[in-house]
Amino acid sequence: MLPVEEVLPQLVAALEARGEAVLVAPPGAGKTTRVAPALLSAGWIKGGKIILLSPRRIAARASAARMAFERGEPVGGTVGYRVRLDSKLSRATRIEVVTEGVFTRMILDDPELHGVAAVVFDEFHERSLEGDLGLALARDAQSALRPDLRIVVMSATLDAARVASLLGDAPVVVSEGRMFPVRHVYRPRDARARIEDEVAAATRAALAADAGSALVFLPGVREIERTAEQLRATVHDPNVDIRPLYGAMSPGDQDAAISAAPAGRRKVVLATSIAETSLTIEGVRIVVDSGLARRPRYEPALGLTRLETVRASQASITQRAGRAGRLEPGVAWRLWSEGETRALPQFDRPEIMDADLSGLALDLAAWGVADPTTLAWLDPPPAPAWNEAMALLKRIGALDGDGRLTAHGEAVAKLPLPARLAHMVITAARDGEALLAARIAMVLTEQGVGGRSADLRDRLHKFASERGQRADSARGLADRIARMAGGARGDANEEHAGRSLAIAYPDRVAKARQGGFSLANGRAAIVDEASPLLKSPYAVIADMAGAAGRAQVILGAPIEFADIEAMFGAQIETRASATIDPASGALRGRKVRRLGKLVLSEAPLERLSGAELSQALLDVVAETGLGLLDWDDAARQTRGRVQFMRSLDGDAWPDWSDEALLGDFERLAGACFGWRVVVEERRCLAGVADVAGPRAAAQARR
Repeated sequence: MLPVEEVLPQLVAALEARGEAVLVAPPGAGKTTRVAPALLSAGWIKGGKIILLSPRRIAARASAARMAFERGEPVGGTVGYRVRLDSKLSRATRIEVVTEGVFTRMILDDPELHGVAAVVFDEFHERSLEGDLGLALARDAQSALRPDLRIVVMSATLDAARVASLLGDAPVVVSEGRMFPVRHVYRPRDARARIEDEVAAATRAALAADAGSALVFLPGVREIERTAEQLRATVHDPNVDIRPLYGAMSPGDQDAAISAAPAGRRKVVLATSIAETSLTIEGVRIVVDSGLARRPRYEPALGLTRLETVRASQASITQRAGRAGRLEPGVAWRLWSEGETRALPQFDRPEIMDADLSGLALDLAAWGVADPTTLAWLDPPPAPAWNEAMALLKRIGALDGDGRLTAHGEAVAKLPLPARLAHMVITAARDGEALLAARIAMVLTEQGVGGRSADLRDRLHKFASERGQRADSARGLADRIARMAGGARGDANEEHAGRSLAIAYPDRVAKARQGGFSLANGRAAIVDEASPLLKSPYAVIADMAGAAGRAQVILGAPIEFADIEAMFGAQIETRASATIDPASGALRGRKVRRLGKLVLSEAPLERLSGAELSQALLDVVAETGLGLLDWDDAARQTRGRVQFMRSLDGDAWPDWSDEALLGDFERLAGACFGWRVVVEERRCLAGVADVAGPRAAAQARR
């Protein structure tokens, strides 16, 4: 009997009385596999289904398999699952394990959740964006459409009081659990060494010190592969198997990693944070924890989400250590000092605080909500990110000026893709390239599909003939998406990849520079010197990693300059610009064509018109500073008098402070309104210092 079973009657009674409950149970208590089957026998179920939300596909499949095994049935009978690219369900299914994103699609398609008696949110402490959205929508449906719908939120490390308050002071049911003792070994790593070197050394020491299989936590796939390579070369025991485990692996390889090691053998499972919760790997009694995790961070100004390596929270390291004590006493090796633990954040930062919210905004618009504050959230969407998301959806035509779905937005919302990519597929379908765009979307959203080349054309070519269940399922989903998008599906011509990609990411159109590219959003990134992308004068960058100044292109595709002209001609700005020759002090004019912050072309100008020269001079001053101007005593006195009068009468007088003039071209031109006349009369091309605009302005105002 698992510990959680002792409190199941209390949980069922709480749901009978209130309709909502919070369950807190430590790792190994059995909540994932025992709660849903127990609810089937409740009187209020009345033949309805139970939807169990799992944060990850591997956990959804594994928990469904475990519950089915305990009932002596195959998966797809009473217990089934539905995840992206895979499902096993039947008419007999009463417990459906789904990922959080799948649940969002379910409730948007059927807000009343017909035939569903209860929704159970497992491992809610992970605070994924889809999990927060799913709970907000379920609560809204419960209050407006389905007062009989039961909601359970459960986790091992959960801020139960906050969640209970969100659910209207719902009852909190606590299982004490029965985790075996876990001994902690602290082995601070050398910050100067590569993380895989330190983790491999700690793993070898742990295997030598204790019996049993090991679960090793690393931040990402690259670190896993490098650590696996080291261990295969340095662990000489032939009875030790090295098994990577991450989300981009095929289901078969994942199952092999989490299955029990054969008798007489040991296993070292190298995993990302996907193994923190909901999975029991038979035989594991050693955990080696790097203490690191990889979290997405969205940069609204650049429209980019980058993965950032951060310190794991106390909740995460508790979950990780608990893996060693699920079935017997264990040991957790931690690659930091004991004192550092207290400095770690208590919980992971909710994804909603750092994510691209365009998908959430689109889903809420489809739900009929324009203001997210009308729903109940543990942490509401931050206003800046929300405003940026709304602006993006309006730019692609998914929302109208009032924030309501347009016809195009309805089509975008129906596709199981992020908003930008759904917009890309629908737009490409009009030109007969729906299939190409849909396959691009698969490569971008399914990590590992098509390999790892930085050239999208290479990945698409490999994806077209890639073997395996995951590749087959991804191609099948791409076909369905292309059909849903309407228009002609066409051929997936890889050479047109950049053109399709530019529909989704116009802000990432890029021009080659030495060793990399400059982007329209102002960023720059380097490219591996062996990449064929370096041969392309123009490209569209789909993904890049690293902070500004050190970013590297992860994926992109070439685009023809003629396509840039055709697609973005209305957005390309042509204007005169100027620089100061540092040797002579002369003003040099040039004609510049820009897409965003990207200079597409420039040519020298022998003569600037009065309006062009005025603007060019303002540009130079804005870039160089007001010190470049020849402010004489009269001009300085006039500015001082104006500022003094402004301090007395406020906005009745202009703001001629340095900060205001540099921040406002019109204000700067107003203060120096004599520029154009003086420039044209004196034909001044010798430098801004010769322009007597401020003096003329001062004299005119006397």
